[in-house]
Amino acid sequence: MPYERKRNSVCVMYAITMREPGGPELMEWTEVPDPQAGPGEVVVDVVAAGVNRADVMQRQGNYPPPPGASDIIGLECSGRISQVGEGVVGLGIGDEVCALLSGGGYAEKVTVPARQVLPLPSGVDLTTAAGLPEVACTVWSNVVDAAGLTSGETFLVQGGSSGIGTHAIQVAKALGARVAATAGAPDRLERCRELGADIVIDYHDDVAEALLAATDGHGADVILDNMGAKGLANNVKALATDGRLMVIGLQGGVKGELNLAALLTKRASVTALGLRGRPLDGPKGKARVVAGVREQVWPMVADGRVRPVVHATVPMREAGEAHRTLEAGGVVGKLLLTI
Repeated sequence: MPYERKRNSVCVMYAITMREPGGPELMEWTEVPDPQAGPGEVVVDVVAAGVNRADVMQRQGNYPPPPGASDIIGLECSGRISQVGEGVVGLGIGDEVCALLSGGGYAEKVTVPARQVLPLPSGVDLTTAAGLPEVACTVWSNVVDAAGLTSGETFLVQGGSSGIGTHAIQVAKALGARVAATAGAPDRLERCRELGADIVIDYHDDVAEALLAATDGHGADVILDNMGAKGLANNVKALATDGRLMVIGLQGGVKGELNLAALLTKRASVTALGLRGRPLDGPKGKARVVAGVREQVWPMVADGRVRPVVHATVPMREAGEAHRTLEAGGVVGKLLLTI
Protein backbone atom coordinates (compact mmCIF):
# COMPACT_ATOMS: atom_id res chain seq x y z
CA MET A 1 0.00 0.00 0.00
CA PRO A 2 1.40 3.49 -0.84
CA TYR A 3 0.53 4.86 2.58
CA GLU A 4 2.76 2.34 4.36
CA ARG A 5 6.04 3.80 3.02
CA LYS A 6 8.64 4.58 5.70
CA ARG A 7 11.95 6.41 5.66
CA ASN A 8 14.08 6.07 8.80
CA SER A 9 11.03 4.78 10.71
CA VAL A 10 8.98 7.84 9.70
CA CYS A 11 5.85 7.26 7.62
CA VAL A 12 5.93 9.29 4.43
CA MET A 13 3.61 10.17 1.60
CA TYR A 14 3.95 12.01 -1.70
CA ALA A 15 2.84 15.62 -2.17
CA ILE A 16 3.41 18.52 -4.53
CA THR A 17 6.07 20.76 -3.01
CA MET A 18 8.02 23.83 -4.13
CA ARG A 19 11.47 25.00 -3.10
CA GLU A 20 10.52 28.59 -3.91
CA PRO A 21 7.66 30.51 -5.51
CA GLY A 22 7.59 30.64 -9.29
CA GLY A 23 6.36 28.85 -12.39
CA PRO A 24 4.60 25.51 -12.76
CA GLU A 25 7.91 23.81 -13.58
CA LEU A 26 8.96 24.24 -9.93
CA MET A 27 6.17 21.98 -8.65
CA GLU A 28 7.61 18.58 -7.63
CA TRP A 29 6.01 15.29 -6.55
CA THR A 30 8.18 14.50 -3.52
CA GLU A 31 8.13 12.62 -0.22
CA VAL A 32 6.98 14.43 2.91
CA PRO A 33 6.00 13.18 6.40
CA ASP A 34 2.50 11.81 6.85
CA PRO A 35 0.02 14.16 8.55
CA GLN A 36 -1.55 13.10 11.86
CA ALA A 37 -5.06 13.80 13.14
CA GLY A 38 -5.20 16.02 16.21
CA PRO A 39 -8.22 16.60 18.44
CA GLY A 40 -11.27 17.45 16.34
CA GLU A 41 -9.52 16.47 13.12
CA VAL A 42 -9.52 13.63 10.61
CA VAL A 43 -6.97 12.48 8.05
CA VAL A 44 -8.32 11.97 4.53
CA ASP A 45 -6.58 9.68 2.05
CA VAL A 46 -6.94 11.88 -1.01
CA VAL A 47 -8.51 10.54 -4.19
CA ALA A 48 -8.76 13.89 -5.99
CA ALA A 49 -8.18 17.60 -5.39
CA GLY A 50 -9.63 20.67 -7.07
CA VAL A 51 -7.46 23.28 -8.83
CA ASN A 52 -8.32 26.90 -8.05
CA ARG A 53 -7.05 30.35 -9.04
CA ALA A 54 -5.93 30.77 -5.44
CA ASP A 55 -3.59 27.81 -5.97
CA VAL A 56 -1.92 29.62 -8.85
CA MET A 57 -1.52 32.73 -6.71
CA GLN A 58 0.04 30.70 -3.90
CA ARG A 59 2.44 29.04 -6.35
CA GLN A 60 3.51 32.48 -7.54
CA GLY A 61 4.12 33.65 -3.98
CA ASN A 62 1.16 36.05 -3.90
CA TYR A 63 -1.20 34.17 -1.57
CA PRO A 64 0.55 32.67 1.46
CA PRO A 65 -1.35 30.16 3.61
CA PRO A 66 -2.91 31.48 6.83
CA PRO A 67 -1.04 30.90 10.10
CA GLY A 68 -1.01 27.23 11.07
CA ALA A 69 -2.10 25.94 7.67
CA SER A 70 -0.11 23.54 5.53
CA ASP A 71 2.19 25.18 3.00
CA ILE A 72 1.24 22.47 0.50
CA ILE A 73 -1.09 23.92 -2.15
CA GLY A 74 -4.74 22.80 -2.34
CA LEU A 75 -8.00 24.13 -0.90
CA GLU A 76 -10.36 21.19 -1.47
CA CYS A 77 -10.24 17.45 -1.88
CA SER A 78 -12.20 14.22 -1.81
CA GLY A 79 -11.18 10.85 -0.43
CA ARG A 80 -11.59 8.34 2.38
CA ILE A 81 -11.06 8.93 6.08
CA SER A 82 -8.08 6.96 7.43
CA GLN A 83 -7.64 8.53 10.89
CA VAL A 84 -10.11 10.03 13.36
CA GLY A 85 -8.87 12.38 16.07
CA GLU A 86 -10.03 12.65 19.65
CA GLY A 87 -13.49 14.16 20.07
CA VAL A 88 -14.68 13.60 16.51
CA VAL A 89 -18.22 12.24 16.25
CA GLY A 90 -20.27 11.27 13.21
CA LEU A 91 -17.28 10.34 11.05
CA GLY A 92 -15.46 7.02 10.83
CA ILE A 93 -12.56 5.32 9.11
CA GLY A 94 -13.46 4.44 5.53
CA ASP A 95 -16.10 7.15 5.11
CA GLU A 96 -16.07 8.69 1.64
CA VAL A 97 -16.07 12.48 1.97
CA CYS A 98 -15.04 15.78 0.46
CA ALA A 99 -13.56 18.65 2.43
CA LEU A 100 -12.84 22.37 2.50
CA LEU A 101 -9.17 22.93 3.30
CA SER A 102 -6.92 25.80 4.35
CA GLY A 103 -4.12 24.04 2.45
CA GLY A 104 -2.58 20.63 1.86
CA GLY A 105 -4.83 19.22 -0.85
CA TYR A 106 -2.13 18.43 -3.43
CA ALA A 107 -1.01 15.35 -1.50
CA GLU A 108 -1.79 11.69 -0.85
CA LYS A 109 -3.11 12.58 2.62
CA VAL A 110 -4.36 15.70 4.35
CA THR A 111 -5.45 16.65 7.86
CA VAL A 112 -8.69 18.63 8.10
CA PRO A 113 -10.97 19.80 10.92
CA ALA A 114 -13.90 17.40 11.09
CA ARG A 115 -16.40 20.26 10.82
CA GLN A 116 -14.96 21.18 7.40
CA VAL A 117 -15.77 17.71 6.08
CA LEU A 118 -18.84 17.06 3.94
CA PRO A 119 -20.53 13.82 2.89
CA LEU A 120 -20.65 13.19 -0.83
CA PRO A 121 -23.75 14.77 -2.36
CA SER A 122 -26.21 12.19 -3.61
CA GLY A 123 -25.41 11.16 -7.17
CA VAL A 124 -21.87 12.57 -7.23
CA ASP A 125 -18.91 10.19 -7.52
CA LEU A 126 -15.87 10.43 -5.25
CA THR A 127 -13.54 12.01 -7.83
CA THR A 128 -16.01 14.63 -9.06
CA ALA A 129 -16.84 15.65 -5.49
CA ALA A 130 -13.31 17.08 -5.12
CA GLY A 131 -14.33 20.09 -7.20
CA LEU A 132 -17.30 21.09 -5.06
CA PRO A 133 -16.25 22.27 -1.55
CA GLU A 134 -14.38 25.46 -2.47
CA VAL A 135 -16.88 26.71 -5.05
CA ALA A 136 -19.92 25.72 -2.99
CA CYS A 137 -18.63 27.35 0.19
CA THR A 138 -17.51 30.50 -1.65
CA VAL A 139 -20.80 30.95 -3.48
CA TRP A 140 -23.03 30.10 -0.50
CA SER A 141 -21.16 32.35 1.94
CA ASN A 142 -21.15 35.32 -0.42
CA VAL A 143 -24.27 35.08 -2.57
CA VAL A 144 -26.68 33.43 -0.15
CA ASP A 145 -25.49 34.10 3.38
CA ALA A 146 -23.94 37.57 3.10
CA ALA A 147 -25.70 39.10 0.09
CA GLY A 148 -29.04 37.38 0.72
CA LEU A 149 -29.98 36.77 -2.91
CA THR A 150 -33.67 35.96 -3.15
CA SER A 151 -36.15 34.81 -5.76
CA GLY A 152 -37.00 37.49 -8.32
CA GLU A 153 -33.75 39.43 -7.90
CA THR A 154 -31.15 39.84 -10.63
CA PHE A 155 -27.75 38.23 -10.12
CA LEU A 156 -24.59 38.88 -12.14
CA VAL A 157 -21.52 36.65 -11.96
CA GLN A 158 -18.34 37.89 -13.58
CA GLY A 159 -16.49 35.00 -15.20
CA GLY A 160 -19.45 32.70 -15.62
CA SER A 161 -17.51 29.85 -17.23
CA SER A 162 -15.06 29.50 -14.33
CA GLY A 163 -15.41 26.96 -11.54
CA ILE A 164 -17.02 29.57 -9.30
CA GLY A 165 -19.09 30.93 -12.17
CA THR A 166 -20.57 27.65 -13.38
CA HIS A 167 -21.61 26.82 -9.82
CA ALA A 168 -22.93 30.31 -9.04
CA ILE A 169 -25.13 30.40 -12.15
CA GLN A 170 -26.86 27.19 -11.11
CA VAL A 171 -27.27 28.10 -7.44
CA ALA A 172 -28.72 31.51 -8.28
CA LYS A 173 -31.10 29.94 -10.79
CA ALA A 174 -32.18 27.36 -8.21
CA LEU A 175 -32.95 30.24 -5.83
CA GLY A 176 -35.28 31.76 -8.43
CA ALA A 177 -33.09 34.68 -9.50
CA ARG A 178 -32.73 36.15 -12.97
CA VAL A 179 -29.13 35.26 -13.83
CA ALA A 180 -26.61 37.19 -15.90
CA ALA A 181 -23.09 35.95 -16.61
CA THR A 182 -20.03 37.26 -18.41
CA ALA A 183 -17.47 35.30 -20.42
CA GLY A 184 -14.89 36.06 -23.07
CA ALA A 185 -15.78 33.85 -26.03
CA PRO A 186 -18.97 32.71 -27.81
CA ASP A 187 -18.59 29.06 -26.82
CA ARG A 188 -18.19 29.96 -23.15
CA LEU A 189 -21.14 32.35 -23.30
CA GLU A 190 -23.24 29.54 -24.76
CA ARG A 191 -22.12 27.22 -21.94
CA CYS A 192 -23.27 29.81 -19.40
CA ARG A 193 -26.65 29.90 -21.11
CA GLU A 194 -26.86 26.09 -21.04
CA LEU A 195 -26.25 26.18 -17.29
CA GLY A 196 -29.16 28.55 -16.76
CA ALA A 197 -27.98 32.10 -17.43
CA ASP A 198 -30.83 34.26 -18.76
CA ILE A 199 -28.46 37.02 -19.92
CA VAL A 200 -24.95 36.48 -21.27
CA ILE A 201 -22.49 39.32 -21.86
CA ASP A 202 -19.04 39.37 -23.47
CA TYR A 203 -16.78 40.84 -20.82
CA HIS A 204 -14.83 42.73 -23.49
CA ASP A 205 -17.93 44.93 -23.88
CA ASP A 206 -19.27 47.51 -21.42
CA VAL A 207 -20.85 45.03 -19.01
CA ALA A 208 -22.81 47.62 -17.05
CA GLU A 209 -24.38 49.15 -20.16
CA ALA A 210 -25.26 45.72 -21.54
CA LEU A 211 -26.80 44.58 -18.26
CA LEU A 212 -28.80 47.77 -17.78
CA ALA A 213 -30.12 47.44 -21.34
CA ALA A 214 -31.10 43.81 -20.78
CA THR A 215 -32.88 44.56 -17.49
CA ASP A 216 -34.75 47.73 -18.54
CA GLY A 217 -32.40 49.86 -16.46
CA HIS A 218 -32.72 47.81 -13.26
CA GLY A 219 -29.20 46.41 -13.07
CA ALA A 220 -28.00 43.68 -10.70
CA ASP A 221 -29.20 43.23 -7.14
CA VAL A 222 -26.17 41.05 -6.40
CA ILE A 223 -22.85 40.89 -8.25
CA LEU A 224 -20.19 38.24 -7.61
CA ASP A 225 -16.85 39.55 -8.88
CA ASN A 226 -13.39 38.00 -9.07
CA MET A 227 -11.57 40.89 -10.78
CA GLY A 228 -11.34 43.43 -7.98
CA ALA A 229 -9.95 46.84 -8.92
CA LYS A 230 -10.25 46.54 -12.71
CA GLY A 231 -13.99 45.99 -12.63
CA LEU A 232 -14.89 48.10 -9.60
CA ALA A 233 -16.27 51.21 -11.33
CA ASN A 234 -18.24 49.22 -13.89
CA ASN A 235 -19.67 46.92 -11.22
CA VAL A 236 -20.88 49.89 -9.17
CA LYS A 237 -22.48 51.29 -12.31
CA ALA A 238 -24.23 47.96 -12.88
CA LEU A 239 -25.68 47.73 -9.36
CA ALA A 240 -29.39 48.19 -8.80
CA THR A 241 -30.81 50.27 -5.98
CA ASP A 242 -29.95 48.47 -2.72
CA GLY A 243 -27.50 46.35 -4.73
CA ARG A 244 -24.71 44.29 -3.16
CA LEU A 245 -21.31 43.86 -4.81
CA MET A 246 -19.38 40.87 -3.43
CA VAL A 247 -15.67 40.88 -4.31
CA ILE A 248 -13.98 37.48 -4.01
CA GLY A 249 -10.87 37.87 -6.18
CA LEU A 250 -8.20 40.32 -7.25
CA GLN A 251 -7.25 39.13 -10.72
CA GLY A 252 -7.70 42.70 -11.97
CA GLY A 253 -5.66 44.42 -9.27
CA VAL A 254 -5.96 45.51 -5.66
CA LYS A 255 -6.50 49.28 -5.81
CA GLY A 256 -9.35 51.06 -7.57
CA GLU A 257 -11.37 54.27 -7.35
CA LEU A 258 -14.72 53.91 -5.60
CA ASN A 259 -17.54 56.34 -6.41
CA LEU A 260 -19.10 56.83 -2.99
CA ALA A 261 -21.73 59.20 -4.39
CA ALA A 262 -23.01 56.41 -6.63
CA LEU A 263 -23.17 54.04 -3.67
CA LEU A 264 -25.05 56.58 -1.56
CA THR A 265 -27.52 57.29 -4.35
CA LYS A 266 -28.20 53.60 -4.82
CA ARG A 267 -27.98 52.69 -1.12
CA ALA A 268 -25.57 50.02 -2.37
CA SER A 269 -22.71 48.20 -0.68
CA VAL A 270 -19.33 46.73 -1.61
CA THR A 271 -18.08 43.77 0.43
CA ALA A 272 -14.80 41.89 0.13
CA LEU A 273 -15.30 38.52 1.77
CA GLY A 274 -12.58 35.90 1.53
CA LEU A 275 -12.90 32.29 2.69
CA ARG A 276 -9.48 30.74 3.26
CA GLY A 277 -8.40 32.88 6.20
CA ARG A 278 -11.61 32.56 8.20
CA PRO A 279 -11.49 30.81 11.57
CA LEU A 280 -13.23 27.52 12.12
CA ASP A 281 -15.74 28.93 14.61
CA GLY A 282 -17.82 32.09 14.81
CA PRO A 283 -20.70 33.64 12.86
CA LYS A 284 -18.63 33.77 9.66
CA GLY A 285 -16.49 30.72 10.47
CA LYS A 286 -15.86 27.83 8.13
CA ALA A 287 -17.83 25.36 10.23
CA ARG A 288 -20.96 27.48 9.80
CA VAL A 289 -20.32 27.87 6.07
CA VAL A 290 -19.86 24.13 5.58
CA ALA A 291 -23.03 23.43 7.56
CA GLY A 292 -24.93 25.91 5.39
CA VAL A 293 -23.69 24.24 2.22
CA ARG A 294 -24.70 20.82 3.50
CA GLU A 295 -28.17 22.04 4.46
CA GLN A 296 -28.98 24.27 1.50
CA VAL A 297 -26.73 23.45 -1.47
CA TRP A 298 -26.34 19.68 -1.23
CA PRO A 299 -30.11 19.17 -1.80
CA MET A 300 -29.79 21.24 -5.00
CA VAL A 301 -27.01 18.91 -6.15
CA ALA A 302 -28.96 15.81 -5.12
CA ASP A 303 -32.02 16.73 -7.18
CA GLY A 304 -30.03 17.89 -10.20
CA ARG A 305 -30.64 21.63 -10.01
CA VAL A 306 -26.90 22.11 -9.50
CA ARG A 307 -24.42 19.88 -11.34
CA PRO A 308 -20.64 19.75 -10.93
CA VAL A 309 -18.87 20.94 -14.07
CA VAL A 310 -15.50 19.26 -14.65
CA HIS A 311 -13.32 20.45 -17.51
CA ALA A 312 -10.67 17.72 -17.20
CA THR A 313 -8.78 15.49 -14.77
CA VAL A 314 -4.99 15.42 -14.54
CA PRO A 315 -2.71 13.09 -12.54
CA MET A 316 -1.65 14.90 -9.39
CA ARG A 317 2.04 14.39 -10.09
CA GLU A 318 1.42 16.55 -13.20
CA ALA A 319 -0.10 19.44 -11.23
CA GLY A 320 2.15 21.89 -13.06
CA GLU A 321 0.47 20.99 -16.34
CA ALA A 322 -2.95 21.65 -14.77
CA HIS A 323 -1.75 25.09 -13.67
CA ARG A 324 -0.53 25.84 -17.21
CA THR A 325 -3.93 24.85 -18.57
CA LEU A 326 -5.77 27.08 -16.10
CA GLU A 327 -3.51 30.06 -16.81
CA ALA A 328 -3.86 29.59 -20.57
CA GLY A 329 -7.61 30.27 -20.32
CA GLY A 330 -10.57 28.49 -21.82
CA VAL A 331 -11.26 26.19 -18.87
CA VAL A 332 -14.99 25.71 -18.28
CA GLY A 333 -15.73 24.53 -14.74
CA LYS A 334 -13.09 22.76 -12.67
CA LEU A 335 -9.79 21.03 -13.25
CA LEU A 336 -9.22 18.07 -10.94
CA LEU A 337 -6.00 16.37 -9.85
CA THR A 338 -6.33 12.64 -9.30
CA ILE A 339 -4.26 10.03 -7.49
